Amino acid sequence: SVPVLQEVGPTMVGDEHSDPHLMSILGATKRSALGNNFCEYYVNDAPRVVLDKLESLGYRVVSMTGVGQTLVWCLHRE
Repeated sequence: SVPVLQEVGPTMVGDEHSDPHLMSILGATKRSALGNNFCEYYVNDAPRVVLDKLESLGYRVVSMTGVGQTLVWCLHRE
């Protein structure tokens, strides 16, 4: 049998064009992986913690899908 890992994080929360104020509220840091010509924002929180923070700011989950071992949420703020 293959062991299933229950580890989470870091959580990617935005790209280089994301709102810097929102990224600051989430406690995100901007990183660029070696070989990439773009940056991404990450937090050390689990996705459920990030989703709770975004919900408190008025964001709602519109859809969710899985891409390989990655989960992607689409949110909207009224």
